[in-house]
Amino acid sequence: MHPQILCSGPAASVAARRVRNILGAVLGRDGWMWRTHEVKLLNTSSGDTVKIGEISYKLKTPKNPELVPVKHISDSLPQTVAQHLRWIMQKDLLGQDVFLIGPPGPLRRSIAMQYLELTKREVEYVALSRDTTETDLKQRREIRSGTAFYIDQCAVRAATQGRVLVLEGLEKAERNVLPVLNNLLENREMQLEDGRFLMSSERYDKLLQDHTKEELDSWKIVRVSEDFRVIALGLPVPKYKGNPLDPPLRSRFQARDIYYLPFKDMLELLYTAGPNIAAERVSQLLSLATTLCSQESSSLGLPDFPVDNLIPALHVLNSFPMLSSQQLVNRLYPYSSILGKEGRTAVEGVLSRFELLDGRHQPAPGAIRSVSKTIDVEGRADVTLRMADKDITFQVPAGLKELRPPNSSPTFISTPSHSQLLSEMMQSHMAKDICLIGAKGCGKSVIAREFAEMLGYSIEPVMLYQDMTARDLLQQRYTLPNGDTAWRPSPLVTAAKEGKLLLLDGIHRVNLGTLAVLSRLLHDRELDLYDGTRLLRWDRYQTLKEQLQFTDEQLKERSVFPIHPSFRVLALAEPPVVGAAGTSGGSGSRGQQWLGPELLTMFLYHTVTPLAKAEEMGLIQGLTLNVPTEAAEQLLHLTHSLRNTNDPTAQSLASSLSTRQLLRICRRLSQYPEESIAHAVNKACLSRFLPSLARASLEKNLANSSIQDTPDPNERNRDFSCSIKDGMLTIGKVSAPVYNAKEKMKIPDVLFYDNPQHMMVMEDMLKDFLLGEHLLLVGNQGVGKNKIVDRFLHLLNRPREYLQLHRDTTVQTLTLQPSVRDGIITYEDSPLVKAVKMGHILVIDEADKAPTNVTCILKTLVESGEMILADGRRIISDPREANGRLNTIVMHPDFRMLVLANRPGFPFLGNDFFGALGDIFSCHAVDNPKPQAELAMLKQYGPDVPDATLQKLVAAFGELRSMADQGTITYPYSTREVVNIVKHLQKFPDEGLANVVRNVFDFDSYNKDTREVLIEALHKHGIPIGAKPTSVNLAKELPLPEARMTGYWTINQGVNARRKMLCPTETHPIDIKGPVFLRVQSYPCTRQESRALSFSEEKAHWQIPMNEVNIICDVTTKDDVMFVATCNPVSLFSMKERGETIRCMELYDVFPRTVSGVWQPFVTVAPLGSPLDGQVVLHEEQSNTVLHLDMETGAVRRLMLSPESDPPSAKNSNWWSSSKEQQGVYKMCRDFAHKNWLLFYKEDGNQLEVLDVLEGRVHTISLPINLKSVFLVAEDRWLLLESNTNKKFLLTKPMHMAAEDSGVCQLHSVSEDPASSGHGASSAEVSVPQMLSCDQLPNENLSAALDQKIVSPNRVLADTGSFAQIIVGFPDLVSPNEVYSFKRPVDLSEMKSSDSGSYTFLRGGLRSSSAKRENCVSLLSANQVVRALPPNKVPLKEVYPKDVTPPMTAAYLEVTDLNSKKVKYVPVPRSMSVSPYTSWLSKVSESDVLLAALGTGGVVTVDMGGYVRLWETGLDNLQRSLMEWRNMIGSEDGRPIQITVQKDSGLDVTAPKHGKIDPNNAPHVGGNQWAGGTGGRDTAGLGGKGGPYRLDAGHKVFQVSQAEKDAVPEDVRRAAREMGEKAFKERLREIDMSEYDATTYERFSSAVRRQVQSLRIILDNLQAKGKERQWLKNQALGDLDDAKIIDGLTGEKAIYKRRGELDPELGSPQQKPKRLRVLADVSGSMYRFNGVDGRLERSMEAVCMVMEALENYEHKFKYDIVGHSGDGYDIELVRADKAPKNNKQRLKVLKNMHAHAQFCMSGDFTLEGTDASIKELAREEADEHFVVVLSDANLERYGIRPERFAQVLTSDPQVNAFAIFIGSLGDQAERLQRTLPAGRSFVAMDTKQIPQILQQIFTSTMLSSA
Repeated sequence: MHPQILCSGPAASVAARRVRNILGAVLGRDGWMWRTHEVKLLNTSSGDTVKIGEISYKLKTPKNPELVPVKHISDSLPQTVAQHLRWIMQKDLLGQDVFLIGPPGPLRRSIAMQYLELTKREVEYVALSRDTTETDLKQRREIRSGTAFYIDQCAVRAATQGRVLVLEGLEKAERNVLPVLNNLLENREMQLEDGRFLMSSERYDKLLQDHTKEELDSWKIVRVSEDFRVIALGLPVPKYKGNPLDPPLRSRFQARDIYYLPFKDMLELLYTAGPNIAAERVSQLLSLATTLCSQESSSLGLPDFPVDNLIPALHVLNSFPMLSSQQLVNRLYPYSSILGKEGRTAVEGVLSRFELLDGRHQPAPGAIRSVSKTIDVEGRADVTLRMADKDITFQVPAGLKELRPPNSSPTFISTPSHSQLLSEMMQSHMAKDICLIGAKGCGKSVIAREFAEMLGYSIEPVMLYQDMTARDLLQQRYTLPNGDTAWRPSPLVTAAKEGKLLLLDGIHRVNLGTLAVLSRLLHDRELDLYDGTRLLRWDRYQTLKEQLQFTDEQLKERSVFPIHPSFRVLALAEPPVVGAAGTSGGSGSRGQQWLGPELLTMFLYHTVTPLAKAEEMGLIQGLTLNVPTEAAEQLLHLTHSLRNTNDPTAQSLASSLSTRQLLRICRRLSQYPEESIAHAVNKACLSRFLPSLARASLEKNLANSSIQDTPDPNERNRDFSCSIKDGMLTIGKVSAPVYNAKEKMKIPDVLFYDNPQHMMVMEDMLKDFLLGEHLLLVGNQGVGKNKIVDRFLHLLNRPREYLQLHRDTTVQTLTLQPSVRDGIITYEDSPLVKAVKMGHILVIDEADKAPTNVTCILKTLVESGEMILADGRRIISDPREANGRLNTIVMHPDFRMLVLANRPGFPFLGNDFFGALGDIFSCHAVDNPKPQAELAMLKQYGPDVPDATLQKLVAAFGELRSMADQGTITYPYSTREVVNIVKHLQKFPDEGLANVVRNVFDFDSYNKDTREVLIEALHKHGIPIGAKPTSVNLAKELPLPEARMTGYWTINQGVNARRKMLCPTETHPIDIKGPVFLRVQSYPCTRQESRALSFSEEKAHWQIPMNEVNIICDVTTKDDVMFVATCNPVSLFSMKERGETIRCMELYDVFPRTVSGVWQPFVTVAPLGSPLDGQVVLHEEQSNTVLHLDMETGAVRRLMLSPESDPPSAKNSNWWSSSKEQQGVYKMCRDFAHKNWLLFYKEDGNQLEVLDVLEGRVHTISLPINLKSVFLVAEDRWLLLESNTNKKFLLTKPMHMAAEDSGVCQLHSVSEDPASSGHGASSAEVSVPQMLSCDQLPNENLSAALDQKIVSPNRVLADTGSFAQIIVGFPDLVSPNEVYSFKRPVDLSEMKSSDSGSYTFLRGGLRSSSAKRENCVSLLSANQVVRALPPNKVPLKEVYPKDVTPPMTAAYLEVTDLNSKKVKYVPVPRSMSVSPYTSWLSKVSESDVLLAALGTGGVVTVDMGGYVRLWETGLDNLQRSLMEWRNMIGSEDGRPIQITVQKDSGLDVTAPKHGKIDPNNAPHVGGNQWAGGTGGRDTAGLGGKGGPYRLDAGHKVFQVSQAEKDAVPEDVRRAAREMGEKAFKERLREIDMSEYDATTYERFSSAVRRQVQSLRIILDNLQAKGKERQWLKNQALGDLDDAKIIDGLTGEKAIYKRRGELDPELGSPQQKPKRLRVLADVSGSMYRFNGVDGRLERSMEAVCMVMEALENYEHKFKYDIVGHSGDGYDIELVRADKAPKNNKQRLKVLKNMHAHAQFCMSGDFTLEGTDASIKELAREEADEHFVVVLSDANLERYGIRPERFAQVLTSDPQVNAFAIFIGSLGDQAERLQRTLPAGRSFVAMDTKQIPQILQQIFTSTMLSSA
């Protein structure tokens, strides 16, 4: 027979020839020529014979004719099939068992069935699956009226009755099940459980010759029929997935390869199937199919094309010739979903080769016009489709309910793509079962429901889960009321019998072996069940009925049932993960390539594409009527921008924003239109708990879609309270009626302290609750999830049912608890079922602990409100459906679920509940309360705990939590822990906080690194963990000299003097230039509490973020805000005393940076008062520049005080002249800045300028004297010093200078007289004040200072000669004012700076001129004068004992206390760094610090290195703080603890007596005899019972302090140390490393030790999680498996389950290690700028971290490290196959990096290096690929466009590339980050962050799935 006959026309013959050439090799088993065989049925007198070719077989009459297959033989047998049949007949005649092996598809089974139909043999069919056990093959016990009987199963029945056993799917059965059959196959023998023995017919017949049949029966020997044969059907395993054949089993079969039908035979079949289609088209389709089944294609990794499905496909094409072939191929072989990029191109290549790529220019198929019942045929419907402008009507199966016209459902909004999908489904429905593939939440279930209603189907949903067994799919065992065991059909079987639409939801989850049980149902519509029931295809059933003349009843008795002709299966699945190997059980539904060649043969596939934007918009507006349009558009913009990227991070975010979630968000927005979209999106994605990279990506996408989270301005002070009024509950702004509950005892009642944050969560929950949502709360442990839920239900008055999930939760335990009572199995309803029945709220706790495959059965319950229980009942939400149906539970309308889960990921390592089911719940992230809320809550738990303690706790825990979020520590410390601490402190107030916090932190006490981090954090917030009560280091107090009255000041009011002493004033408005807006930068303030380990005057300290050349030149405070000015370059910092941030304004542009020595600006700051809070005036004294700055907005204005006196030329020359004879500088007096006026004068000038900032005026006062300095002693009285003479004058001025009333200022001279002579004597010494207070001492302080009761105005003055002076009566009294002074032994100005060598050395020689800052302040309320002195002016010999060397200090604070008459010197620690400009520094201040008084009492110092310290000096304050500090440590005063048991001893107290006195006075303990003992009874002594009085006989009680007892003896400690050192040296010797090298390496290693530690912890945990054991079922020992409880009743053995290591599924590829490349920058710039920011060292640290963290994980991570620089981009540092093993090798890598950076060429290859690395890695085989690029690339300098770089980073979706840029100039790095993809690029402005960023990349990507 020649191909020409098949084809028509020349074109076809050409095609056929081409095909033959291509496929000759594949098809030509015997070329194209075949010997023909015919099948004949001969009737002879001796019975019927079947003849195939020359071989004949004699038929026997079957005993059970209903078991013989019918209607399997087709009319025309293809030749190949005839040959296969002939071969089987040969083997049958030989009595051999056959194994038909071949590709997936129904062909092998149909050949077997055709043979059995020909030879009229009865068949026993078993589909093997991984759950098949030997009981399914041999015998199973059933209980009948209380006794267990053995029922023979298929193998035994077939053997005894002479049937043929067809075993399908041998590769599915577990390894050791099938050997049960070995002996039966080989020798036809088998020992049965019930004691019978099967024996082969020959041996049995031999025995019969000697014995009677009765004897053999009594020996329980049973004859195996000689007609018994086995036909096994299986797939070849190395090519397909499954278990390979056991060699002993394989040897017992004869194999036959049943390949697809040859081209020609298949072509004939196809021609008959599609008579209306052009022959050429048919052959093209078949050619495609054959090509895709060839060896070559499978070596490309393409699954086989389902050839057998071409026939149903051609049925469709026959009715719709206008369908494009490509569409058809896509249904048969959805290659775009299952294949990666290479696979897709390969398939498209083949398509175009056979001219099948015709889908591009096809008009889209239209919609369904109408559906109507077919008039004459039952169970069919006529469907009219509009296609290509033609209406086509065709018949499809239909359900039994009323049909519903298309698009008439209120809940289904038709969109063009969906209506097209439905019409395509209709076409496929006419031929075959359908499978819908689509992402979660894209509307598969909705489409399926619409499809069913259109055709009048009842839906039978079956939710598939991962460990579902074949038995769960088909039949379950149960007990009848009398205790008999029986089988209950599953919903699948009832659907088949009743003609429903079976919805298999989630076939991607289920194990392939389980689904294979259904392949016969899907292909042939036949099914054999466990209890022997057989379901037959409708027409076969009818034929059987006619042939055998049986009635339905008779067939029913023989348990044969028809499958309803309308029955159809619709499967739903999520798209397969392309390129993922089918991973073994553990990872559940993720990462499965589930769609393999076997499944391809079962269905026609349709993909549900995500909706287009416009369609989705229409859908949303159709379903949520009044949703704000703008909001919906923004949402969709965001979602679609996420969906369209190829970045896996964005994709995973997009999956959280499925259509279902969008609808939920929009439903909510339509109710509450004022809510922010950002909030809704963050909630849907649970952004709070995303890894940091994903979160960054989301934030960036939100910003790109212009969705900003605008905090509601009145949100802060919004009232979050809840109230119940008239049966309405109101939380915040939302109200709901209180529920009227029947079961009061199930309503939770919980201790709950309201706090705003939890109230906000509850308000949010209530909104969703009212919308009818089920809620999911996710959060860390201990944040109050349970409390919130209980409180919520309590307020709503809702009864709750509570379910706690755990590792061993199974689907059964979620729904029903089986138990056995009196031999009958009964089911207890689980809380879930109770809640559904009664309408309670079901709280599911710890949902992430149960396997996701278990919890996913909640999906159908939430979505469709349906669920089938293990006992056959079903939950239904629609009460109408339940009418008249048995075994239904109607879901109560009030039923709701509240699910609680921990956040996904490390350290909880639960199962990803959110990932699997997040989009069917409304999610809420519960976080620890914000500091204010937490504080308020803790106050309620511990009302008596001091506030300071609570604040410290809240602050410390806040920091620990943020560290946990960044990944520095692994454990997220929660509110629960703080509450426990507070409860303890409330009950035992004497115990110190430092002890109590150990209750939480002792868990970490053995992990050194974590412990260090914790202690550091606790100390930072002043929790003195580890401090001893004795470590108090307060400065030593020295006595003050006596106060003496040293003289008088008299204010002269002479008449004659008055005329010339009037000072004229003039007023003019000021000229304002500006404003210019400068950037105000915020830096985090790393405030450290200083009293962590010891108590001293210092309260707290922190560093100002300035560079080391800068010079601090002023510090001032207002209330609790500090301002610090620097002058090189000029900038201003402001910070709060307890604030989190430091704000900085650089005034570089206003005062350009100048070369040292030419012009050294010097600025003074004056903070203004209300209403100008937060604004300051800045004065530069050489150029007399006055600036007004606003630290909030960054506005800078220049105030011109005197417009005319500003000749620019002269000014400039003055500015730059470096001549030493400088003119006088300008000064600003700022004492009354808080009243918003300032005074300016010029040294040696004769004018005062008073600036009124609010009115914007300057009053100029002209003076008759030249000024040296001005002291503002009051608002209207100023003390002036005349230059040269130091004579003092008092200027009085009217309080308010108004413009019109030119007030006159009067000047009075002040004369100073010594105390000895009378008034008017010549003044002896004139004091030059350094500081004069502008207010007076309080009266009690004045009295205390002078030791006399006195009330009078006064001022405190300080000069170099005295500690302090008090001028009584000044400046208000005219009478002479007495001056009292505390004289110094030596005047400060006479002390030389020579006697401290190191100090001067640091300062660069002696000081050139006097310093500009006096550093002296008065604290009037504390009655103290504080000044900062350099160490050489301090009497160190008195302060420190002889043998103690004084510490190196920057200065001493001299605190003169006038209350206690003491002076003390507090050392200020040295600054970490000092500016190199020492001569400039020395002009600022004579000591290394600047000092200012704090508004809150105490002083602040700033040292030259920019280190701020707060000091507490006041005595009362110090004492109070010391008390608090001691309380925090606790009163462990060293007293031993006594354990006292109070009991009345029989020896009762007789009568108290003194007792005898021991003449030797020896110590006595107890004994009721001696006086002065300890612990006795009745006698006088210490610590006894019942004595008359305490008597201490003077025995010194040596109490060893607790600390001493706990300490380890020194020699032991030394030994331990030596041991450690010795081991270290040994190790060095081993790896041949010098100690110098070791310390060098240690420098890098120690810097990243914490990151390495935490990475390794995570790696270990993930490894442990990967090794987590699974449940192994069907075990002979272990825990009872609930599902097998009945099998247990009947006495089976394998009814247990136990935990064990699951062997990976056979055929699943090995997990390959992940591949990582670090591309480090070793270019010259790294070396050059290393001095500035240490970038090279940080990169070396990062590389060191990678090498250390991945050591010993080479099997998980294969990494290499490559450098790039001007020399090229592939400088090899670490090879992938030679990772460094020890410190020496690692140091060598680091040295290479350093050396290369030092000596390489300049240039930048970042881009090329990245590109090359990505390409190179993509070629390697690995699970995942990562490239991390470290670079300091100035991309702009090298002219590289950031977009280009972004393109490279995302160039290959398989390779995750990340870039870390080391901070470059200005905001360049940030600009760069904006253009690069989010979550892929990082800018490390501070190089310290590089290792942390690297750690973040590791944890959030590589480790998420390790």
